[in-house]
Amino acid sequence: MADFLDVLLSPFSFTFMQQAFLIVLLVAIPTALLSCFLVLKGWSLMGDAISHSVLPGIVIAYVLAIPFALGAFGAGMFCALATGYLKENSRIKEDTIMGVVFSSMFAFGIVLMTKIHSNIHLDHILFGDPLGVSWRDIGEAGVITLAVIMFAIFKGKDLLVFIFDPQHAQAIGLPTKVLHYSLLALLSLTIVAALKAVGMILVISMLIAPGATAFMLTSRFQTMVGLALLISVTNAFFGMYLSFFIDSAPGPTIILLLTINFIGVFTYTTIKNRYIEQKNIKITVTHDDQHAIELINNPT
Repeated sequence: MADFLDVLLSPFSFTFMQQAFLIVLLVAIPTALLSCFLVLKGWSLMGDAISHSVLPGIVIAYVLAIPFALGAFGAGMFCALATGYLKENSRIKEDTIMGVVFSSMFAFGIVLMTKIHSNIHLDHILFGDPLGVSWRDIGEAGVITLAVIMFAIFKGKDLLVFIFDPQHAQAIGLPTKVLHYSLLALLSLTIVAALKAVGMILVISMLIAPGATAFMLTSRFQTMVGLALLISVTNAFFGMYLSFFIDSAPGPTIILLLTINFIGVFTYTTIKNRYIEQKNIKITVTHDDQHAIELINNPT
């Protein structure tokens, strides 16, 4: 029994694993919070765009010998601002603009990496490297997590009004521009924090799957946030834990668990809705039959 417990607890006996658990759990919190807003606003592609656009910022930060987080955040904000400017000054739809901007920035980053000899490992940027994080990385993720939590607490209601009805938000005096770019800034920061944990390719799943899964289970925003946090944190923990025993990459393992959760909830809600629909039809038919019988027995 003692040997079995030792095996179960073995992942926590290594410092690099303790750091990996911390970074994925810290990333799971802001991504879950933002996923609720992104799903409701229909900004899934915006998260994808910003996550892909950070690559040239990382390479330029390496050349300038500045923290990668600064370069990634700058590139992410540039992508968001460029998308907003092009949308406001052209007839092209936002999703089309985002597709052009993020793909071109991602391509620019790849070209820079091939021309500049560096020790930056592309696989670590694309898919994350939680096993190689430092306490500094964990500290940065903690600060970003705290910033997202504080924003959700103090500005969450205003942001909800802005998401559901921008015209009404502007009419009642809410700073819609500030809310818009604050959400983009927090999204960029969260992607920066998630680079080490799951990478720029997989972070989009952590920014969408928890909110999308929770959305299928409830129609109340507060409950949706709670469920999204539970789903994100639980899958991040068990994905990290499972990857240790099956010797797989932590980031993809976490995303696979999130996907399995989504498919399971989708299947459950589909079956449940069909059952409720059939039950309602049966009740309606029974009521109509009873009414017809009453008419036959009492024709007058």
